[in-house]
Amino acid sequence: MPEHSTRRPADWYSSSTEQANWYKDPSHVVIPQPAEAGCSTHQPPPRSAGFEGQKAKRRRRTKIISLSACALLVCVALGVALWQITMQLKNLSSQTADGGSSAVIVIPNGDSGTDSGESDGGSVYDDYQEYFEAYYSTSSEITIPAAETGTGVTLTLAEAQGEELSLQDIYDLVSPAVVGITAYIEGYEYSYGTGVVFTADGYIITNTHVLEGCDAATVKFSDGTEYEALLVGSDESSDIAVLYIDGENLPYAEFGDSDALRVGDQAIAIGNPLGETYSGTMTNGIISAINRNITYNGHTMTLLQTNAALNEGNSGGPLINAYGQVVGITNMKIMSTYYSTVEGIGFAIPSSVVKEVADQLIEYGVVLGEPTIGIVAGSVSAEAMELYNLPEGIYVSEVSEGSDALEKGLQAGDVITAVNGEAVTSVADVNLIKEGYEVGDTIILTVYRDGETFDLEIELVDKSQIE
Repeated sequence: MPEHSTRRPADWYSSSTEQANWYKDPSHVVIPQPAEAGCSTHQPPPRSAGFEGQKAKRRRRTKIISLSACALLVCVALGVALWQITMQLKNLSSQTADGGSSAVIVIPNGDSGTDSGESDGGSVYDDYQEYFEAYYSTSSEITIPAAETGTGVTLTLAEAQGEELSLQDIYDLVSPAVVGITAYIEGYEYSYGTGVVFTADGYIITNTHVLEGCDAATVKFSDGTEYEALLVGSDESSDIAVLYIDGENLPYAEFGDSDALRVGDQAIAIGNPLGETYSGTMTNGIISAINRNITYNGHTMTLLQTNAALNEGNSGGPLINAYGQVVGITNMKIMSTYYSTVEGIGFAIPSSVVKEVADQLIEYGVVLGEPTIGIVAGSVSAEAMELYNLPEGIYVSEVSEGSDALEKGLQAGDVITAVNGEAVTSVADVNLIKEGYEVGDTIILTVYRDGETFDLEIELVDKSQIE
């Protein structure tokens, strides 16, 4: 669940003023001479009421001006604060976050002080291919060592039986099978999520986005036991990944059938919100809706909606029914809209989908029949458009072996500006356009190369066939 919540200020600064006690003119007082003093020496003259009135008016004017200036400054400060918060909300609008382990990828500007000099937007490269080589230098490919596939293991969905369990019994039953997953890139901690063990010999379900871009992962049980994990397979479009650890007689959870759920059924989440510090946290709610179509990373998923609290780190954890069965894998929540923060709208991948994907990943390492163009690409940045006079679109950094796109002449360095005549500015746009297509269908790519634009008709291939 990419990640990223909007944090509002804990307190608003406010200003209040107390009305001052206005100066009152003294009475016209003449201090009498003592009778025995004879003549007056050094006696101050009587104070004039008119003179004091003028001073009081000046004081009142000064205080009014000061108070008005303070009030104006407070209003300006509050206005600036509100504007900044509004901009933050707009920037984060319509983002959905996982519960937490969305990988945060830092995009470098490239080496400073290149031969071509510096610009306000960062380093300038000799050509846009060199620019994008640095811009997209961080890969999202999962390179965790691979586990054996074709083992015959499948995920079983059991019918609900017996009476509903108490929350305490559900926690005691399922929590031992809930694990913390730490994913690494080049030896550095990269993201933290949750997984659930579903076989006694070490098969684990989690989210693909928890592992994205990583080359190693460890799995930690609630008793502190830790294992190195191998990747069985992952599927970006469903956000399901399967890991394997070499263990025996491990605690595991029973999966139930999500198709039997109804709105209002009890829903319990167990996971690691905000990382290891709060590992093993249980929250509860209900099934708020069924069959919610949510678009994430350019893929439309049909998910369960729940109001059980989900936060960063919950990604990949179980959503559990009243019988202690896992009926979903939590993967995201809505965090904000354009105008407000959002609470209590979380999502989970239904167990029926989890089974379908996991079984194929265990058997083949990939999901068969998933159509793909066979490219690695990313949006053309505004900076690149300005520096190199490029059109809006997606920059192709790699064309995969085995793809029809390579056969038809698509090259690294090309910019795809449209698919089937529809303008695209992100990979998500492309995925949405080809959502209804199947392997073997053809699409038309509008390609920009070296100042010229042309069309290529390419056939979508099975993702499992490309290298």
